[in-house]
Amino acid sequence: MSSQQQSIPVDEAVAAAVKRTHPAAWLWLSLVVIALDQATKFLATRFLDLYERVEVLPVLDFTLLHNTGAAFSMLAGASGWQRWFFIGLAGVVSVTLIVWIWRIPRGEKLLPLALALILGGAIGNVIDRIWHGYVVDFIHAHWGEAYFPAFNIADSAITIGAALLILDAFRERGRGPQKGDRG
Repeated sequence: MSSQQQSIPVDEAVAAAVKRTHPAAWLWLSLVVIALDQATKFLATRFLDLYERVEVLPVLDFTLLHNTGAAFSMLAGASGWQRWFFIGLAGVVSVTLIVWIWRIPRGEKLLPLALALILGGAIGNVIDRIWHGYVVDFIHAHWGEAYFPAFNIADSAITIGAALLILDAFRERGRGPQKGDRG
């Protein structure tokens, strides 16, 4: 029996397993994102002082910052109400994402991957808000003296997940209406 003949049943078995796999199986990725995010934030707070800058690469520093606001520190100067607002919002978004993941048809890969990354990132940052009252940011990219706002692993997962979500939407749009779709 040739190797090509042997690989056909294996390929079919893998394809069948993917079609049987429930999208909720992707929730393990959310747990990995949360664990990596919290571990790196712990290390950043353990080994860096607030505002201390450590050059990692000519375009990348580690700088410990506390973000009481949202993305890009929006609302950071508010009186404190934003902490509870963002915790509540993250809770609603997290439950919505879990339900969405649970309802995705079996065999889908890109959409549950995207949603699991966003979910893990959202929970990683809400853990900070609950424990500290702010989000720990420490990755600080820059080009010369132009600095991008500091971020963390959770923010990276959310960004990658959002990009994959957009990619999935374009992919779905390119397929056109499917059997049973109206419109």
